[in-house]
Amino acid sequence: MSYEPRKAVSLISGGLDSAIATKLILDQGIVVTGVHFISLFASRRDKERGLQAVRTAEELGIRLITLDKGPEYIDLIKNPRYGYGKNMNPCIDCRIFMLQKTRAVMEQESAGFVITGEVLGQRPMSQQRNTISLIEKKSGLQGLIVRPLSAKLFPPSEPEIAGIVDRERLLGVSGRSRAVQQELVNEYHLKAYSSPGGGCLLTDPIFSNKLRELFDGDKDFTIKDIEFLTLGRHFRLDHGTKLVIGRNQKENEALEALWAQPYILLSPVGFKGPKGIIKGHAGQETLTVAANILGFYGKHDAQQLSLEIYNGTRKTAPFEKTDVDVEKLRIS
Repeated sequence: MSYEPRKAVSLISGGLDSAIATKLILDQGIVVTGVHFISLFASRRDKERGLQAVRTAEELGIRLITLDKGPEYIDLIKNPRYGYGKNMNPCIDCRIFMLQKTRAVMEQESAGFVITGEVLGQRPMSQQRNTISLIEKKSGLQGLIVRPLSAKLFPPSEPEIAGIVDRERLLGVSGRSRAVQQELVNEYHLKAYSSPGGGCLLTDPIFSNKLRELFDGDKDFTIKDIEFLTLGRHFRLDHGTKLVIGRNQKENEALEALWAQPYILLSPVGFKGPKGIIKGHAGQETLTVAANILGFYGKHDAQQLSLEIYNGTRKTAPFEKTDVDVEKLRIS
């Protein structure tokens, strides 16, 4: 592969560490292209950091490439080779995955190395010395990753050995404190970065429980099924049938906006209550259970619960009020 040694690709998260790491290399006259990853499992805060990544790139004066982790990332989550960190977060496998994708960008850009904002000991699983070494090896980037914030705590990378990057101008930061980074932010007058924190949805126990149940309960799940996991209350009516209901008006509107066949949209008629989405078998018995769940979370005093049922065409039907063990059916 023909490459330009004074070109690099930098992982830009939108956070503090990646902004400073990139700045440290830019100040050595290296041409840098940023890479930012997005996924279905981004929390609202992560999505905000995605917007911040664009601002970070603009402030640093670099081009930013945005990559979607895509459907193959779902297979990784289902079967991570190195297990899970917090809840369903496959942090080691995820890091390898992103660096492998970044390696492809590096080759496309004819760049000589990759920059990361990693800090030794900052994260309990993916930023320990042994796992950092493992991740680098499995990514296919051995010797080609420069970690400007912790470089002096690791053996020199190939760009440092070759003198392309001046190791003396890099740092030896470790641990969870960001005091050094904050000093550098002030020195560089950087403003386009997010504060530390956030977290992918895969670290959230409630979301992880719903995702695990989806993997176990629906072998033919789709991307849209995963999108629904961020909304409402979820119920498993039988092995092949699931109900999601809104918790407020905003979620009711979101469920309606996400509707598409083969899902069935349920709306209360004659009483105030949540909207619902059913996927799977929706016979009379199943719809009766669904109607009673909507009624349980709604306001009514009738012995019958009427629903508008929409699956491409609309119809209204009444259902008998019955005792349903809502908590037993509820996933979360």
